[in-house]
Amino acid sequence: MPLNRQSATIMRLFTQYVHIFSKTRRKNKKFADKYQFLLSQNARFAQARAGTIGAMEAFFVSAGIVTLAEMGDKTQLLALVLALRFRKPWPIVLGILVATLANHGLAGAVGVWVTEFAGPLYLRWFLAVSFIGMAVWMLIPDSIEDDESASVPRWGVFGTTVVAFFLAEMGDKTQFATVMLTAKYQTYLGVVAGTTLGMMLADAPVVWLGERMTRLVPMRIVHIASALVFAALGIVALVTG
Repeated sequence: MPLNRQSATIMRLFTQYVHIFSKTRRKNKKFADKYQFLLSQNARFAQARAGTIGAMEAFFVSAGIVTLAEMGDKTQLLALVLALRFRKPWPIVLGILVATLANHGLAGAVGVWVTEFAGPLYLRWFLAVSFIGMAVWMLIPDSIEDDESASVPRWGVFGTTVVAFFLAEMGDKTQFATVMLTAKYQTYLGVVAGTTLGMMLADAPVVWLGERMTRLVPMRIVHIASALVFAALGIVALVTG
């Protein structure tokens, strides 16, 4: 009898141990699942935060570079000509905004395409050579042809501004800069929004203030500063890849 009671006690203790072990294991599993969930959420948050910071950096850098590049550019001269001719600032500014969004939207799409189809080495050299080429291009003064300012406004001031500005921006410094910046930062919306803001910061005051705006800012100094910025970006792209 004592042996049977001892065996029963051992079995009861063993059963309790198994029960406690199973319960602890389930708790540990729940804790591990919660821990993995928190880790995944933290990783997603960090990724989203990094993406937001990258987009903000692309936005501000693009806005600053294009504002400098647009000073004294052909399209800024076109904005001045349209302002002096039509004397209607709001339709001209809205036309510049629409034309810039369309043009730089296409340029940003080209930048995304370059990023997707070019390997890291080719992309590195493309950016370096392009930025340094832009630095040299910035030192060449722009001019606007007479026929660009003599067109009859068949579609009104707004329509004429959209068409003239879109065509003038094709192959321009700021359009090419949009392609390169999109390829560099790989954030389409951030770059296009930044370059569009840069265009408006440079062109809208000219529409309202007219020729006085171009006389207030020494264009040669602005062009040299822009060239230095583009040259620095080219060197960074070459060194860091």
